[in-house]
Amino acid sequence: MAGQLSIIDLILHASFIVQCVMLILLSASVVSWAMIIQRNKALSEALDESRKFEDRFWSGIDLSKLFNEVSARPDASGLENLFKAGFKEFARLHKTSRSPSAVMEGTTRAMRVGLSREVERLETHLAFLATVGSISPYIGLFGTVWGIMNSFIALGAVQQATLAMVAPGIAEALIATAIGLFAAIPAVIAYNRFSHRVEQLENSYANFVEEFSNILHRQAVSSGDSH
Repeated sequence: MAGQLSIIDLILHASFIVQCVMLILLSASVVSWAMIIQRNKALSEALDESRKFEDRFWSGIDLSKLFNEVSARPDASGLENLFKAGFKEFARLHKTSRSPSAVMEGTTRAMRVGLSREVERLETHLAFLATVGSISPYIGLFGTVWGIMNSFIALGAVQQATLAMVAPGIAEALIATAIGLFAAIPAVIAYNRFSHRVEQLENSYANFVEEFSNILHRQAVSSGDSH
């Protein structure tokens, strides 16, 4: 009897609704794992690029030279994009305005917009992982309730009920809950981990914006005083 109750047989002989629930959950699990791998790679690369650019930025290199290097790269991202947006806006406004406050207001605004775009890019797919982690157990529970309900309906149609009659139906129903948890747990763990890493990167980006703004403000003030 134990040999007949294999998981594969239970899945294959489950009701159509329960099979659909299992298919949905397995599909969600596969997609979420693909996104987990992709996000882990993307966030790791973003962290490495951030550290490399900060080392380059604080090495004492001329800002105009660094701007030309960054502008020449079509795949610039993260701090490079923030630096490029800020320096470009600073140079443009500096030519048309002698007011340091006006120059810095426009420069800071440009970097804030760039910061929002970079954070949005870092958060790609996180909403999907949160959704999978939240609803997968409930979808699995729906499949379980449906399967158990059908088992008891079939049980009520016979004169003499035995455990052998109801056990397969309950077992196949419980598999739906197990698959739901299998899909949800990695998604929740990944979402929490990635959210923390995005928050760290966002704080790093925000700190750079403040530090870079101070450097540009000193340049704007000194240039204004010279005029």
